[in-house]
Amino acid sequence: MLLTWRLFGSLPATYKCKRQMIQDQGRAFAEFDRLLDRAATGPKWLAYPVVADCVLKTIRAGAESGMYELYSFVVMANHVHLLVKPLAPLAKITNWIKGVSAREANLVLRRTGDHFWQQESYDHWVRSAQEFQKIRAYIERNPVRAALVSHPRLWKYSSAFGGTA
Repeated sequence: MLLTWRLFGSLPATYKCKRQMIQDQGRAFAEFDRLLDRAATGPKWLAYPVVADCVLKTIRAGAESGMYELYSFVVMANHVHLLVKPLAPLAKITNWIKGVSAREANLVLRRTGDHFWQQESYDHWVRSAQEFQKIRAYIERNPVRAALVSHPRLWKYSSAFGGTA
């Protein structure tokens, strides 16, 4: 399962109308991700290492608790991608990760009463081993596509960090 969610207000309000005009879900997701990678509008709380660490810790804790098997992830400036095998209901997984990480991040940022994550998220069931590998590579190459690093293993907030691939 590919899961993607973003910070509240990270895309302009006009994006929802544009997304509804794109019929192909794959094309819509790619456009959505390109806009997020540019991080031209909205908050970029996840670019702060202490906040990204909160999210990373929560993602790993969810796997350790047995909610899901974690295969791949990346934490970007304003969004997160996960590739997991859910072992609990999907709503429980996303609500838990978003709830715990938002509370911790808001404490660090000294924010109260404001939304942290956008309520909506994107999910996609992986249908084959080939698609799994394609999605894993897509996730881990996200920081390279966004011109943040030259190689996936250089992005600290990714499952590729420190690897040799």
